Amino acid sequence: MHVPDMPNAKSHAPIGVFDSGLGGLTVAHAIRARLPHEDLVYLGDVARVPYGTRSPQTVMNYARACARKLCEHEIKLLVVACNTVSAVALDMLSVELDLPVLGVIGPGARAGAQASTHGRLGVIATAGTVLSGAYPRAVASVSTRVEVFMEPAPLLVPLVEEGWITGEVPRLAVRRYLEPLVAQRIDALVLGCTHYPLLHELITSELTTLRGQVLPVVDSAEATAHDLERLLRERKLARDAGMDRDRGGRKGSLRILVTDMPGKFSEVAARFLGESVDGLDVTQIDL
Repeated sequence: MHVPDMPNAKSHAPIGVFDSGLGGLTVAHAIRARLPHEDLVYLGDVARVPYGTRSPQTVMNYARACARKLCEHEIKLLVVACNTVSAVALDMLSVELDLPVLGVIGPGARAGAQASTHGRLGVIATAGTVLSGAYPRAVASVSTRVEVFMEPAPLLVPLVEEGWITGEVPRLAVRRYLEPLVAQRIDALVLGCTHYPLLHELITSELTTLRGQVLPVVDSAEATAHDLERLLRERKLARDAGMDRDRGGRKGSLRILVTDMPGKFSEVAARFLGESVDGLDVTQIDL
């Protein structure tokens, strides 16, 4: 007689998510959509954003501080929702922390490699992520037949943070960054920055126009949520909805920690999260 595996005692604990700012809330949004019963604690290091211009050692120091703060909340798993940290400090965190660690580059690279039918994968990302070479390395680890073409798209981050996600200005910026990739005859595109999912529709439209056909556009936030679900099950850390019968089927909780509270915090956070932050537990902290 088969006896089903019992859930890990830590399965009721929250998942920790951190980013250098608020862009990683797109990852939190994807996780909440795929794993609605899981509790999340999100840390946005808004006071020290961006990480992409910092030295690798500084990024590792910042990442270590963020991870330690989240560990104070007795998290069961850490999601690094920052491409820069995923590129520079993921191995260090995996060694130092006594819990599973998942970055955003690996899931995005795997999903991109799977979506590429002719082995010509495009990636748009911040300049720091492009220079790190992390995406080509991650893709090479899962497929040697896929060639990766990178293009830095620095203007897209401030456009998203200002709410310019439709109209002529973002369209022209997106077209400028996609043209070199289209010239390389890419057959799929990875959005290699947590800000870019908010431009998904515009990017898909411009890519279709330039390429003359519809190509897969991989959202690394959704790919990370997919891989997270698998990892939780493999480690027997998934929270069973039946464990919380008194919750009435409600979504898991979300607590937001920030190292600075910018003036337009609620507006910007709601844009990334896809829902109002009114009523959510938002706390300003020091690291």
